[in-house]
Amino acid sequence: MAAQLLKRFPFTSQGRKSSSLFCYSSSTPSSGEASTTQSVVTTAVSILNHHRSKSRWSYLRSLCPDGFDPDDFSQITLHLRNRPHLAFQFFTFSRSLCKHNLASYSTIIHILARGRLKSHAQDVIRMAIRALELQEDDDENNPRSAPLKVFENLVKTYKDCGSAPFVFDLLIKACLGSKRIDPSIEIMRLLQNRGINLNVSTLNSLIYCVCQCRGIEAGYEIYREAFRLDEESEKDMKRDVSVIPNVHTYNTLMLCCYQSGLIEKVKKIWDEMLELNCVPSAYSYSVLMMAAFCEEGKMEDAEKLWQEMRSKDLEPDVVSYETMIVGFCKAGNVEKAEEFYREMAVKGIEGTCAAYEHIIKGYCDIGDVDSAILVYKNMCREGFRPEALTLDLIVRLLCDNGRVDEAVKFLRNAIYKLDLFPKGTSYEAIIKRLCYEGRMQEALKLQAEMIGKGFELNSEIYGAFIDGYMRQGNEEMAGALRKEMMQIQMRS
Repeated sequence: MAAQLLKRFPFTSQGRKSSSLFCYSSSTPSSGEASTTQSVVTTAVSILNHHRSKSRWSYLRSLCPDGFDPDDFSQITLHLRNRPHLAFQFFTFSRSLCKHNLASYSTIIHILARGRLKSHAQDVIRMAIRALELQEDDDENNPRSAPLKVFENLVKTYKDCGSAPFVFDLLIKACLGSKRIDPSIEIMRLLQNRGINLNVSTLNSLIYCVCQCRGIEAGYEIYREAFRLDEESEKDMKRDVSVIPNVHTYNTLMLCCYQSGLIEKVKKIWDEMLELNCVPSAYSYSVLMMAAFCEEGKMEDAEKLWQEMRSKDLEPDVVSYETMIVGFCKAGNVEKAEEFYREMAVKGIEGTCAAYEHIIKGYCDIGDVDSAILVYKNMCREGFRPEALTLDLIVRLLCDNGRVDEAVKFLRNAIYKLDLFPKGTSYEAIIKRLCYEGRMQEALKLQAEMIGKGFELNSEIYGAFIDGYMRQGNEEMAGALRKEMMQIQMRS
């Protein structure tokens, strides 16, 4: 059906204005009915164009107390094609007074697209799809068929509304927003059969959605089809290739490959990008560094790629710097990671909480708690709010190094000055250390605070108290705690 409609209604790049009003009625009204309808339409258009915004809606309501017919709405809206904001206001007003059908929805969608009100157009497209799905007919209740029916009506009404080609891009993006992948692909194919190209950004969105929902292999196949990269016949070579993959296309594919753990596939897509003379961006380099080198700890190779990027006058962005910072932290070279962070600041690129936390974790991993605390303090001075995990890493490392008093002070400062909510493991680490040092009263006080914050006692904490009392020779208290722990374990 849609393919036939496309053949009957060829497109132009700008569309075409109709010399007469577009009417959707399938029946031919009598002369009296036509005269009455025309009178309502003319009066409504006059009210909308000439009355003040506060009064026009009450006038319209009095003009049509029983509401608007969808055909009337379409004809009125076509008169407002050069005032898309007013047309949208009229549509919003009409929703309680008009039982819109696909034709009237199509009219306002075209007018909004023509006026570049893209977000409003997508909202109305979603309304039209939902309206179709709510109808009782089994076929129209099929979520796959609803977008295609909207597409068919947009094709049918395209020229009369003087629309713009990217109305179909808006339709596909609206479908992708609700993960309607199959109709999006079918609409793309119908348009391609008529030589109509979707915007590359729309195709990139389609590729990303397919990758996320169906896997990178399915996304890669759609990429090849969307950009017609497998058409090799003489006829195909003469086709319109005005839409070609851009760097965002390849960044999308490489990122999805990386997220799926397909490192070799990232390199393959990188090579394909270069073969098609597509110039990589700083983000492209970031994904390759992250996937091919930093993830595997090959930091020498990552630095070579970094220098290659700089030699091509590509300025690293925050993602590039964070990629290198994370890579060096994982490799245990945290000082080098800090160098990249300082360079980022010199370049005027605003630091991120994530970069700080990676550096802190890096220092904790190599046991340098003093450096971790210094970075933590810098992070707080810059207004970043650390995660509870970051706090927990430092607390546990302080306890492991026998610096339990510093750990308690550090924890209290985070709770009362930074309003952080710690992890239960932070309390557990301090309690275990206090018990090990025989400071049972301090451990009990902290245990009460821990319970007050909603954390439950576990066998590790019971064991710490039991060991602590046994070292003090208090076997009675240790036995009571052991019995209490057994009772709790039996209940659970």
